[in-house]
Amino acid sequence: MKVRNRRLSALAAVTLVASLALTACGGSDSDGGSDGASGGGGGGNTTVTFLPKNLGNPYFDTSSKGGKAAVEEFGGTFDEVGPDTASPDAQVQFINTAAQQGVNALVVSANDPEAICDALNEASDAGTKIVTFDSDTNPDCRDLFINQATADGIAKVQVDMIAEQIGDAGEVAILSAAANATNQNAWIDTMKKELEASHPNIKLVDTVYGDDDDQTSFDKTAALLQSHPNLKGIISPTTVGIAAAARYLSTSEYKGKVALTGLGTPNQMREYVKDGTVTEFALWNPEDLGYLAAYAAKALVDGDISGKEGDSFTAGKLGDFTVGADATVLLGEPYRFNKDNIDDFDF
Repeated sequence: MKVRNRRLSALAAVTLVASLALTACGGSDSDGGSDGASGGGGGGNTTVTFLPKNLGNPYFDTSSKGGKAAVEEFGGTFDEVGPDTASPDAQVQFINTAAQQGVNALVVSANDPEAICDALNEASDAGTKIVTFDSDTNPDCRDLFINQATADGIAKVQVDMIAEQIGDAGEVAILSAAANATNQNAWIDTMKKELEASHPNIKLVDTVYGDDDDQTSFDKTAALLQSHPNLKGIISPTTVGIAAAARYLSTSEYKGKVALTGLGTPNQMREYVKDGTVTEFALWNPEDLGYLAAYAAKALVDGDISGKEGDSFTAGKLGDFTVGADATVLLGEPYRFNKDNIDDFDF
């Protein structure tokens, strides 16, 4: 598998971090909708529908922007649909509709690894290529998974950051998204192993779920601090959660006393880094993730790849990628944002 360096020199490129206002997405971004037009390498109109976990989430606003840019580059038709709340049942109806419309490719961030599989399999049987990104399903339910970074890499960077910020000792808690979110649970499992193996003086005392909802995550943060008076740090591996936790901490007595890190976007977290609420957090570029997912979908539709290990394709300005084990394509490594570099980014 081709592993590319996603560090500052690459991420800071203007073309990769174009200005983005983090506002809620609406429904369709396509001009003509999903009309079932034929894809293929002959220059036909490839229809690509993005189905994030939920609409109105700044992270997915950003990934969808990248997906739309890629689809426009290769002359296809882009659409985005999705539920208002992140639940697997809510995603099923959109999968069924996409299959009925005959879209060429469906790009999904799964709210559950199994619950949407029947619907995805029916869409696949109808001829739609299935690409998951950000949060995977069972591999049998899709053609390809676009992985933002390895679970080990994502878990390790978050554990490293919290350890550095609390002096490698004390009580910490995790504020996650939904309890059944595939990616969150994989990262948490690996974080637990990393803490046990390399940080014996750090004790994980609680894991709570904010369901990727701002107010719920805000309230869960308050409850954590009340329940664990000796808490020294919070890890939130979700962009909604870390921003809500930072908002709570920034005006509380715990500011500067309880460390907060995890996964966030620079535009969400800038004020909290600059006011000292947050020292450092990490992420990949979600715009690149959506861009890569769209090009992978196009390669599947065109028959350039099938999802077999060793298949390769070109993803526009991001360059060449190779399919790895379990039909997975890796974007790159997570990147740390802090007061010294956060103003170099705008997404």
